[in-house]
Amino acid sequence: MSMRGKLGQYDVLRVGYGAMQLEHADRGDAVTILRRAVELGVDHLDTAQFYGPGTVNELIREALHPYGEGLRIATKVGAVIHPTERLAAAQKPAELRAAVEQNLRTLGVDQVAVVNLRRADVSPGIIASGDQSVDLDSQLAELIALRDEGKIGGIGLSHVSLDQLRQALPAGIVCVQNLYNVLTREHEDVLVECAARGIAWVPYFPLGSAFDRIPSVTAHPVVVAQAERLGITPAQVGLAWLLGHSPATLLIPGTRDLGHLADNVAVTRIELDREATEALDALA
Repeated sequence: MSMRGKLGQYDVLRVGYGAMQLEHADRGDAVTILRRAVELGVDHLDTAQFYGPGTVNELIREALHPYGEGLRIATKVGAVIHPTERLAAAQKPAELRAAVEQNLRTLGVDQVAVVNLRRADVSPGIIASGDQSVDLDSQLAELIALRDEGKIGGIGLSHVSLDQLRQALPAGIVCVQNLYNVLTREHEDVLVECAARGIAWVPYFPLGSAFDRIPSVTAHPVVVAQAERLGITPAQVGLAWLLGHSPATLLIPGTRDLGHLADNVAVTRIELDREATEALDALA
């Protein structure tokens, strides 16, 4: 199993780091974990201006700026935090542009490697309505313009269906972030399409989440049993299954724990045996 994969034009370690959890971290601890991630070889950071809002991007800048030449930062647009501290849709093309500009300023860069468009058509999470129900082509046109201006390296999609991915293909999509893990595989069709087209598959909630009651991978008895048999952690089992399931997969697990961070990065060197793979495959 290869330790590295493609994020559009970029070659990256197949285990990156998702920074969302740093919203609630102690500032010093957050800086420490970001620097340690890079020391361990992580070169793909996933963030968003609406994490915090702004806090996570500020932490990334404090910890890592000036950024090393090989570090790829991906961000997400399509939502904002309202003064009520609730996440809300921000799907209009002008709002997408404003979000990209805000990311650039907060991170202190002229370009981000990837901007993921977070659609808001179906649950879990925010659902757009009224004037926030924007057609995908209009959004892509704005992101293409930003790419042409050099502010975006590549365009990604998040929370999309197979039909939406196919509609967006002419824009040159480099990755897709959808909810997906060994227990939650509704988007297998999107993964298959990504793999066939050389598009990176970057699953969010790779180990489940309390959010919207998405099942916990690490608590599942089959996962726990295989972890015990192999002498690794349940989280490593769940992440290793994802990497082994498709070569298109890149992971962005988040953590505020240095030990868990090291365990996550170590998954690039773990290949599940046939018994574990078959047991986990059968959970579909």
